[in-house]
Amino acid sequence: MTEKELLDLCVKYGADRAFILDVDRIPFDENLRTYCEMNSCGTFGINYACPPAVGDAQAVISEAKSYSKALIFQTIGNLEDSFDFEGMLRAERDHEEVCDRILEEVSSRYPNYLELRVGGCKVCPDCAILEDAPCRFPEKKRASLEAYCMNVADLAEKCGMQYINGANTVTYFGAYLIK
Repeated sequence: MTEKELLDLCVKYGADRAFILDVDRIPFDENLRTYCEMNSCGTFGINYACPPAVGDAQAVISEAKSYSKALIFQTIGNLEDSFDFEGMLRAERDHEEVCDRILEEVSSRYPNYLELRVGGCKVCPDCAILEDAPCRFPEKKRASLEAYCMNVADLAEKCGMQYINGANTVTYFGAYLIK
């Protein structure tokens, strides 16, 4: 499958935009971990795919850099207004469905890939970390781009995408790093 065909599939499956970038061009920023430590999203320490359990900043950056290409895509959801929390959740669910469809293609074509999505891993309703037990599905664990210290605003710019797509919208990003 050519890169163009892969990008076209992303759009066919519901991504608004998609881009393939060399991993060495991804803007990594270890300082993003500060937001994780402040528990800005509420999953610090309670999800195996989030810090600190996902690994220290240098380790995850090194892991990401072991891949050669990154398939970056975004979905844009429409909101009634900037306080439309239900609309944001609906847009996130829609984004997850797009991720699932793209995953089918990526996993069938590339034996080695790293899947990065929005927020903490949602494979299990309650992460096993809360029971001090091992991850139930380590092969399905999904970290976020931010957990891997990717500056998504700068990444969007490198991919010719907007990080913010106007009033009353919410934009979500996903990535598959491939060898």
